[in-house]
Amino acid sequence: MFHQADLPDVVPLFPLPGALLLPRSRLPLHLFEPRYLAMLDDTLKIPGRLIGMIQPNEVPGRSGTGLHCIGCAGRVTQFSETEDGRYMITLSGISRFRIEKEVEGFTPYRRAKVSWGGFERDLGPQDADTQFNRGAFMDLLARYFDARELQTDWETLKDADDELLINSLSMLLGFEPEDKQALLEAPSLSTRRETLVTLIEYALRSGGETEIMQ
Repeated sequence: MFHQADLPDVVPLFPLPGALLLPRSRLPLHLFEPRYLAMLDDTLKIPGRLIGMIQPNEVPGRSGTGLHCIGCAGRVTQFSETEDGRYMITLSGISRFRIEKEVEGFTPYRRAKVSWGGFERDLGPQDADTQFNRGAFMDLLARYFDARELQTDWETLKDADDELLINSLSMLLGFEPEDKQALLEAPSLSTRRETLVTLIEYALRSGGETEIMQ
């Protein structure tokens, strides 16, 4: 269990388009670039073992860091090495953060001084969505999966609690990076669910090629 006072002022950053980590959720990652292998090696030496997932924000002609200002830090809770030196890791989402400034140094990966203020709820118990119409949501989700000819374990989805269901779908459905950022920045579970519904409905209307990331 983390408290805000325990969270570090500086975190290593892993910019990855479309990869969304949310508090109290888990994200599997495959590390193979030398700089991120070095990042993992350094992270495992620190008690908190936190890595900050962040969305790139590259806009032609715009100056700045090329990163969105809000990300989510996850603790390395599982890792295994392959025979060729790559790593499969799992990050467990701890808290969102806001980048204050990047930190210069000798590491091959990026780091930033961050603020955890405004995200106190991330460290608390599961969020609730009292207005969640689960039946209508599952009907919409079934239409989406049918339209994309996708398969899923419906019993697992039906048994999942509200936060796990909404957060898992937010992370797994293959929306655009900017849409993922909107899901990350949603201030509450109900707002995230409303955003998710809007994105699913838009995908159904547009007939786009949105898919599930395996």
